[in-house]
Amino acid sequence: MKKVLIINAHQRYENFAEGKLNKTYVETAKNFFEKKGLEVKLSKIEDGYDPDEEIDKHLWADLIILQAPVYWFGTPWIHKKYVDEVFTTALMQQSLLIDDGRTRKNMKKQYGTGGKMQGKKHMLSLTWNAPKDAFGNKDQVMFEGKTVDDVFIACTNVYKFCGAEILKSFSCFDVLKNPNVENDLINFENHLSEILK
Repeated sequence: MKKVLIINAHQRYENFAEGKLNKTYVETAKNFFEKKGLEVKLSKIEDGYDPDEEIDKHLWADLIILQAPVYWFGTPWIHKKYVDEVFTTALMQQSLLIDDGRTRKNMKKQYGTGGKMQGKKHMLSLTWNAPKDAFGNKDQVMFEGKTVDDVFIACTNVYKFCGAEILKSFSCFDVLKNPNVENDLINFENHLSEILK
């Protein structure tokens, strides 16, 4: 792994969500990887993008990290728009994927095997208002035992559909009511170290 693309999917809401925390995570990851000798490219969706350039970045990268706040149990809507535009363009070009893997002649081939991103890895890094103990516990009302990775399967399956390996996500929790940014950043760097092994 030598090349990393970090996508900042933060969407600003004035006086509520300014984007400082997600920017801190992007900068922390960038500095971490550059100190390890890796090349890093950044995309900040809110600043605008060209789908063709984003496809080129995906083709270039060995590892793609999506850094995003969790808004209403998903990434901000600008990220869904980005996915629709970038991956639909990639499908038309047949650059990141060819199709869903099946053909009319071979309907037994598995759905989701038409990707061309084999050898690439994808990781989510998320900032949550939810507390950590809301996840992985069937007695919790909201997620009923689901993990963060379970909750975000629709997001990661975009990359799995295209052939990329999905890495365990990273989350910092309770960022509004009980933040612990310093400790979370240490845990984040430890998480990044693990994926480089």
